[in-house]
Amino acid sequence: MKKSEAPRHLSTDAQDWWQRLTDEYDITDNAGLLLLQTALEAFDRMKAAAKRITKDGEAIEDRFGQVKPHPLLPAERDARSQMLAALKQLNLDVEPLRDGPGRPGGS
Repeated sequence: MKKSEAPRHLSTDAQDWWQRLTDEYDITDNAGLLLLQTALEAFDRMKAAAKRITKDGEAIEDRFGQVKPHPLLPAERDARSQMLAALKQLNLDVEPLRDGPGRPGGS
């Protein structure tokens, strides 16, 4: 089957993730690709919000000098939730099987 290219509007990091995930998990169906695109768009949104929060600080002063949580904190949280939900729909929230030490998966 033809390898799908990452959507051009995604960041370089998201495009790298696209290639890794489509290769490793062999995501080729349209629904899977749409879910992956949704996850990576949310990833980009989360990273953009986090970058601004890092620049401004987690707390900022409003026009009255009162300290308030940064207004992008909920956007970062929501984008993270959207990303994780889309990845869960792709069943990528499960650890790959390992032959080594560690706790076995639950049933």
